[in-house]
Amino acid sequence: MNPQGYRTAIVEFIRTNANPADKFSHQARLYKLATELAENQIYDEEVLFAAAWMHDLGVFIGHRPEDLAELGIWDHIAYSTERVPGILAHCGFPQDKVSGVLEVIRTHLPSSEPATFEAVLLRDADILEQLGAVGILRIVSKVGRDTRFVRFSDALGVLKMNAEKLSAKLKLESARRRAKARLEVMDAFLNAAQSESQQIPW
Repeated sequence: MNPQGYRTAIVEFIRTNANPADKFSHQARLYKLATELAENQIYDEEVLFAAAWMHDLGVFIGHRPEDLAELGIWDHIAYSTERVPGILAHCGFPQDKVSGVLEVIRTHLPSSEPATFEAVLLRDADILEQLGAVGILRIVSKVGRDTRFVRFSDALGVLKMNAEKLSAKLKLESARRRAKARLEVMDAFLNAAQSESQQIPW
């Protein structure tokens, strides 16, 4: 299969499996942002592409457990790294690059320490996706449909924590530059939410 063929197959697989459906747009934004963060540095674009589209497979409904007790201890990264090789093979992705994709997926969380440049790119891009207007939309949209977010106050608490802590975890200067504007958006939103609530609990 030619490169365009496996790219199309990967995207269509995620389009079909992304549930809730709004999770699909995260992959496209993440890949674009990660490539922008590289600026003029060399990286394996095929590895980054596949990892960006496949990294969240284990959080999709239909892939993660429905039982709340099981979901509470669910390791979505372990699930993804187990399933992704077979999916990529079916899509026609180069097999000699699968290990690189798995390494990126394995270390994409803010708590991880990426060992490859592609992993740094994806991790920093994923952190930026949790900041700014996009970060706000992604968290607030979970209220009422995610057991972690029962009330708006749950979302506001996570947004405040993200605003305070996540930017310090960024590795790349290109990411830190982009984080500044996103943090300003979050600060303005959080301040407005606090002011408009007039001390009434959300």
